[in-house]
Amino acid sequence: MARIDKFIWAVRLFKTRSLAANQCKTNKILVNDEAVKSSKTVKVGDIVTVRKSGAAFKYKVIELLEKRVGAKLVENYIVDITAPEELEKYKLYMLSQSSYRDNGMGKPTTKERRRLEQFLKRGYDD
Repeated sequence: MARIDKFIWAVRLFKTRSLAANQCKTNKILVNDEAVKSSKTVKVGDIVTVRKSGAAFKYKVIELLEKRVGAKLVENYIVDITAPEELEKYKLYMLSQSSYRDNGMGKPTTKERRRLEQFLKRGYDD
C-alpha cells in the first residue's frame, strides 16, 4: 500500500510531492469519489480523480509503486479513464487562457487599460 500523495507524484501526475500533498489539502484529489488527505493509502483498483482547471481527470490504479518512474513506464501503473467531455472542458480552458493575452505580454499598460474600459463602457451603454 502507498500514500496517495506519494503515488500521484510517482506516476508523474504532479511535478513535486509537496505539490501533490497541497492538492490533497485543497480537496482536488479524490479516491473513489471521496476527498482524501495526503496520508490516505491507495490500493489496486482504486479510481483516483484529479481536479485541474475545471476538469476532472480519472485514473484507475493497476499496480502500486514506491519510487518515481520514467514517463514511459507510467502506463504500467495507471490507466487514464477520463471522460471525453472532461478532456474537452480542459482543452477549452487552455484555449481560452492562451487567447486571452499573448505569452510574455504581461499586464496591460495604462493606455491599454483605459482603452479597454472605454470599449466596455460603450458596449454596456447601448
